[in-house]
Amino acid sequence: MNVIQIVSFAIVATMMGIVLKQYKPEYALLISIFAGVVILTFAVSKISTIISLLESLINDIGINKEFFVILIKITGIAYLIEFASNVCKDAGESAIASKVELAGKILIVTLSVPIISTLIETITEVI
Repeated sequence: MNVIQIVSFAIVATMMGIVLKQYKPEYALLISIFAGVVILTFAVSKISTIISLLESLINDIGINKEFFVILIKITGIAYLIEFASNVCKDAGESAIASKVELAGKILIVTLSVPIISTLIETITEVI
């Protein structure tokens, strides 16, 4: 699936959602969620290529692989949280969406602690 297919799929799903919203609003939301999942699935399938490229660069540079894994997890959490938040907003649940975003931020900070502590150690060694 290339960008033209993704855009076409998104436009068709949007038009279907607009038409269905007039008659069956609950189906419009399901169309929106389904379209989002399909597009997200496509995007996730392309990530393996990016990860393998980054992994080879990490190996060449000699950076700790633990940090690479943490960065991949953080990126995944950020995208999934944004997707879930947007689904909640589409459903009219902005309060839940903000809680999802807050939880995502807390998870990201929690995962970042080893990187931050190593950075602080490195700075104190230099000083």
